[in-house]
Amino acid sequence: MDDITAKRLVFAMLDADGDGLISRDEYFARTERVAAATGRSAEDPLVVAARAAGRGAWAAMDADGDGAVTFEEYAAWAGAEAFDEVCEPVLAGLFDLADTDQDGALSLPEFTLLRTALGNPVSNIESAFAALDADGDGYVSRQDYLTSVRAHVSGENSPMGEALYSRELAGAAGAND
Repeated sequence: MDDITAKRLVFAMLDADGDGLISRDEYFARTERVAAATGRSAEDPLVVAARAAGRGAWAAMDADGDGAVTFEEYAAWAGAEAFDEVCEPVLAGLFDLADTDQDGALSLPEFTLLRTALGNPVSNIESAFAALDADGDGYVSRQDYLTSVRAHVSGENSPMGEALYSRELAGAAGAND
């Protein structure tokens, strides 16, 4: 998958209402959805840390400070460097929220909780989990998760990205035929 396709898929997930803009509320709702799904309070240190990381990412992503990010703004910003500097702490914080037993890895139920709260299609979550659980132990490590997301947003080979978005990619290919 090329980087523009990968960016379009992530942008569409972040643009929850489909209006062509990622609003500040849409972006910050991700942390609140994961926190609510795990039963964590607003004062939980992991929720506080995830929100702080999100504020930093939003400030970088919404470079013109207008409270909304267009696809063009997102595409110009997103990539390996943005992931390394800004996105990884956000996604690590969300991972930590979903890691309910704090063992540094997600089971399938924890992974499902995270990806559902983030807006991924439920139908593709098990295949994405299987793609990440290369050793078949029933867990996805934090590092494997972050490495795969980085590869996806950078337009590199990402088994999780391919699995999560396989139906959307097939639909896009069919629409272009």
